[in-house]
Amino acid sequence: MDESLKGQVAVITGGARGIGRGIALTLAKAGADILIADLLEDAMRETAEEVRALGRRVSTLKVDVTKAEMHRAMIGQALDQLGGLDILVNCAGVISIHPVDALSERDWDFVMDVNAKGTFLGCQAALEHMKAQRKGRIINVASIAGKEGFPNLAHYSASKFAVVGFTNALAKEVARDGITVKLIPQGRAQTPEDMGRMALFFATMDNVTGQSVNVDGGFTFH
Repeated sequence: MDESLKGQVAVITGGARGIGRGIALTLAKAGADILIADLLEDAMRETAEEVRALGRRVSTLKVDVTKAEMHRAMIGQALDQLGGLDILVNCAGVISIHPVDALSERDWDFVMDVNAKGTFLGCQAALEHMKAQRKGRIINVASIAGKEGFPNLAHYSASKFAVVGFTNALAKEVARDGITVKLIPQGRAQTPEDMGRMALFFATMDNVTGQSVNVDGGFTFH
């Protein structure tokens, strides 16, 4: 079994199912203890049991990623229950499909709040601890819609383009603090396991930061 993350603690928002679950299990297989943050309590419990079956410690917390105080509680719980914070994966996200002329302000705000603001708040909550320890890995999960627009997804693309730009800017801002910030755009051909392996690569690379890597079977080239 890969032990490259042995002794490290990873916090994963949206970690209960899908891509977040795949990342959680991959990092756990590499030795990391895991905090799963999500709104889906039943799914969190199921994924937590899978992590425990791998011999890793695990903690769960119901988190609304649009609330700053919940991110602070999430980081606090990782420190208190698991003893550290080495890796943050911002994977929580939502999507809806509407043409712009039928898109409500409420739907725009919801998608932007979860996808863009949620990523910002997660990073902000982790930075205080990571800066103090002079190391950390932040991995933000975006979408191919954050690199090119798609019809009826203008609001979703806007939120994911925001994550791409934010990730690159933050990486430069904290480069001298020992913190790397990377981006994984979701692609059409990826599996949760594919995304997990890319997250593991980013979590173990010291000199890679500010990068955006497509896991999409070659669907996009930039």
